[in-house]
Amino acid sequence: MSTLSTLRKQPDADRAIRRRHIRQTWGQPWLYVPLTGALLLMIAPFLWMLSGAFKPEADIRKVPPVLIPTAPTLENYRELFSRLDFTGMFVNSVIVAVVVTAGNLLFCSMLGYALAKLEFRGRRGVFALVMGTLMVPPLVTFVPLYVVVSNLGLAGSLLELILPYLVTPLGVFLMRQFISSLPDELIDAARVDGCRELAIFWKIILPLTTPGLAALGIITFLGSWNNFLWPLVVAQNEDQYTLPVGLALASGGQDFTRYGILLAGAVVVLLPVMIVFLLFQRRFVAGIATTGLK
Repeated sequence: MSTLSTLRKQPDADRAIRRRHIRQTWGQPWLYVPLTGALLLMIAPFLWMLSGAFKPEADIRKVPPVLIPTAPTLENYRELFSRLDFTGMFVNSVIVAVVVTAGNLLFCSMLGYALAKLEFRGRRGVFALVMGTLMVPPLVTFVPLYVVVSNLGLAGSLLELILPYLVTPLGVFLMRQFISSLPDELIDAARVDGCRELAIFWKIILPLTTPGLAALGIITFLGSWNNFLWPLVVAQNEDQYTLPVGLALASGGQDFTRYGILLAGAVVVLLPVMIVFLLFQRRFVAGIATTGLK
């Protein structure tokens, strides 16, 4: 009888806890005012982008601005696809982003494993060098990178867009911190069983670092997909243009910038990024939350 009464009281206790939590949460309305304001500030540019993509050029330049289009039109999208070799630029962007992401997942995780779990002379110095490169502004390395890819004979190919970003210091740091949180006992047990380091990395480390790999993959894909300045500098012909470069060149004119085409192109460029983030959102949050925890 006592067990039955306990079971009957359990749902009531759970409901009471939920009601108390709701009262405590909504009892602090001052917390929602700044959060709502910050949310509006964050989504305002996206709302303006979506609205402007369906506006005529005159409505975009209207003062005071109007958020909702009075005469929605698809002319910006039609002109965008007529001006650009959209298929070729989209393929270039996909190839560059996918290869750069795959390279970072492989090489950054390998170097992160070596820095986190292998004992070798100069390990601290290598890690300090990696951390030091994080402080170097990317613009400082543009000229040396351009000289390197030119001397390697990569000019005129997509390899000059890919090679300089196959390994990034941020990726090495993230994977090193994530792998450091894994127990050493797993690796020691694998070594006792006769596994070589490559087998340990491939069969033990990689499966356990899936959240970290997902976080690194999303960060790298976003950075490569949105990369503008480096492709603009090194691309020598339209066959090498990625979407951000082609969009910037197509939206500019001799007299003024076509903001309608620019906003429509921004919507098109943003869609793959949103899809990738939504697919891997949970793993991305888990990877960032657990990186560096022991």
